[in-house]
Amino acid sequence: MVVSLSLSLQDPVPRDPAGKGQDAGGKDEILIEVKDLKMWFPITRGIIIQRHGGDIKAVDGVSLFIRRGETLGLVGESGCGKTTVGRTILQLYRPTAGEVLFEGEDLTKMKGERLRHMRRRMQMIFQDPYASLNPRMTVGSIIGEPLEVHKLGGRKERKERVQELLRVVKMNPYFVNRYPHEFSGGQRQRIGVARALAVNPDFIVCDEPISALDVSIQAQIINLLEELQEEFNLTYLFIAHDLSVVRHISDRVAVMYLGKILELTDRDELYRNPLNPYTQALLSAVPIPDPLVEEKRERIILIGDVPSPAHPPVGCNFSTRCPVVMEICKEKEPEFKDVGRGHWVACWRV
Repeated sequence: MVVSLSLSLQDPVPRDPAGKGQDAGGKDEILIEVKDLKMWFPITRGIIIQRHGGDIKAVDGVSLFIRRGETLGLVGESGCGKTTVGRTILQLYRPTAGEVLFEGEDLTKMKGERLRHMRRRMQMIFQDPYASLNPRMTVGSIIGEPLEVHKLGGRKERKERVQELLRVVKMNPYFVNRYPHEFSGGQRQRIGVARALAVNPDFIVCDEPISALDVSIQAQIINLLEELQEEFNLTYLFIAHDLSVVRHISDRVAVMYLGKILELTDRDELYRNPLNPYTQALLSAVPIPDPLVEEKRERIILIGDVPSPAHPPVGCNFSTRCPVVMEICKEKEPEFKDVGRGHWVACWRV
């Protein structure tokens, strides 16, 4: 007996009667909507008597939406808050302020059993395949753990489900009794993908899933994620540094800097017509395999370091490094607005 991924085991979460996918509203149906999301981590001072000495503003007013079945790429420098956005959407971090709507229901107001049931529909693929798998557990136990947590199926059904998941990620189903140290980085990441798929999620946060892998393996994992998305109508938030990979896999791209989103639009529009100076600087650093184009292209070099998220600049967060900064940029924060055809940008020059 083979347990298909398309089947749900005793689904306790109420679903849309119309089902999911394009038949239930198509690509225009919004699955995830984030409104003015903030995630501040408190800074405490003192050893015996701890006092609140400020906040690390890791995410500071992020708003975005993700349509069902699409991939939203999230890019930016290290430490800008990309991973925190993903973890906060999944409620692994409880946000300081803002709303996270999953099919119209606010996850930030859910607790206990209701939130646990909703988490069945949201999973995460972690960045480091060496740290995200428990070295003391077998592959079968790792992939089957979500099924046990959510009490899905009996022992025999779980075993069959784990073997089917290994086949889906193109691994030998008889590896269930092996341990993570027996596998390469690419194989470990496939195990992580299988674990994320175990409970039939609708939405997956891919937190830099290929950054720790060799270049030759990266393409295999990207192709696998695309095949799984097409087959099971998955929705991705794809967090990455590599802008070439993001352009390949994403439908739309959001550019993040120091806890805020500076630009969000369709991937082709972003690469063809970047409006924010920070986006322009990022894209100028992407190598192009054409010597004639590369020779004529102007490289934008940003001066200075990224400010501390504990003390962000007044006005625009990018004002301290922007090559075309104006006085108003240092005094007032620009509005994140739609300038046409779904092209959102926060910049006084637009």
